[in-house]
Amino acid sequence: MTTAQSPSESSRAGDFDLGALLAERGAERYELHQKYLNHQLPRMLHTIGFDKVYERAEGAYFWDADGNDYLDMLAGFGVMGLGRHHPVVRKALHDVLDLNLADLTRFDCQPLPGLLAEKLLAHSPHLDRVFFGNSGTEAVEGALKFARYVTGRPRVLYCEHAFHGLTTGSLSVNGETGFRDGFAPLLPDTAVPLGDLDALERELRNGDIAALIVEPIQGKGVHEAPPGYLRAAQELLHRHKALLIADEVQTGLGRTGDFYAYQHEEGVEPDLVCVAKALSGGYVPVGATIGKDWIFKKVYSSMDRVLVHSASFGANAQAMAAGLAVLSVMENEQIVAGVRATGELLKNRLTALKDKYELLADVRGRGLMIGIEFGRPRSLKLRGRWTMLQAARKGLFAQMVVVPLLQRHRILTQVSGDHMEVIKLIPPLIIGEREVDRFMAAFTAVMDDAHDGGGLMWDFGKTLVKQAVAQR
Repeated sequence: MTTAQSPSESSRAGDFDLGALLAERGAERYELHQKYLNHQLPRMLHTIGFDKVYERAEGAYFWDADGNDYLDMLAGFGVMGLGRHHPVVRKALHDVLDLNLADLTRFDCQPLPGLLAEKLLAHSPHLDRVFFGNSGTEAVEGALKFARYVTGRPRVLYCEHAFHGLTTGSLSVNGETGFRDGFAPLLPDTAVPLGDLDALERELRNGDIAALIVEPIQGKGVHEAPPGYLRAAQELLHRHKALLIADEVQTGLGRTGDFYAYQHEEGVEPDLVCVAKALSGGYVPVGATIGKDWIFKKVYSSMDRVLVHSASFGANAQAMAAGLAVLSVMENEQIVAGVRATGELLKNRLTALKDKYELLADVRGRGLMIGIEFGRPRSLKLRGRWTMLQAARKGLFAQMVVVPLLQRHRILTQVSGDHMEVIKLIPPLIIGEREVDRFMAAFTAVMDDAHDGGGLMWDFGKTLVKQAVAQR
């Protein structure tokens, strides 16, 4: 008679060794991606010399196979708010796996989602309920659906140059044509300039606006909503029976020196707030649409509508455990206060360089979300080189800065958007004075080279110009 194997016996019978697989096949990483995934990504990385092989990571640093460390000023586009492999988050995930919870039965109410919602709402005054999904774009999709349903109106306003995600609904409120091209027809949404209250009011007069969705600080270019704009926009929206949606996917959870970026302006109380990225602890994808009680009760108005908006993997135990651990660390380690202090230090030191470097046009942002913008220089020699780059493709100078920061100084940064001379710094929220010192030393060296008579950077710039012209 055959007896059934226990789960532990069954797993031993068919062992899977992830470490052995990576040891055997890890060196094929770029070839595998080229063959089976987005083939343009490895091509792009090879072209700009970003095709590094990172072996491990911890906190705000990576290490390659030779033991060289790299400072991360990108944080996985903001996902790694607490850095990589924070011990508290790591332990929480080990714990939740070891508990063998009856997760995602779909027909019970597990405690972890309620506990995370309670903790998240404690940081979210004037908001009452949470829907947990799996990403920032999904959090935005939920907010768009909720706003349309409760207002009975079809259109959502968004700001020019906004980025709210790349699924169809969130793409409809994406302010960059480069992402939208070729994917029409999209939803009937309309762009208005960030900060333009007159344009907002003109659209609201049509009576078909469900909401305005806005990033308090736009990720593309790091442009902050003008002082007073969010509160005035909120008043206009409510006067016209429309909602304010704050997209805090990148700016939320301490990034700007407050728990949410909209909290920098007194009296702003969004109807819906979208968060994701840092809530994951860098481990398990999670997104949250947070809203007022009346909105949720209208969407879920009866038992017949109990699953009218849901997600198969939403509120799974691993994601909820990661989120609870993240918020615990933020409170216990006073992350928001640290961001405020470190961000001010970094921004002040960068701003002090504007008089020294004529190519440095502006430094802006809040907390540890900082934009460094480059602009047309005064001197004739530099102006000629700048004009050469701009004629080939706007944004090449910023790329000229990003590449040597990585290649020569082992610091990872990003250009803040296509056709834009802006570098965006969004490092892990745990960095301190040591990391600021390292970045400033590297950035100063790169800018010295850019302003030098010969300048190795300009040789690289010629390469970028040739590539830009060849792609036309």
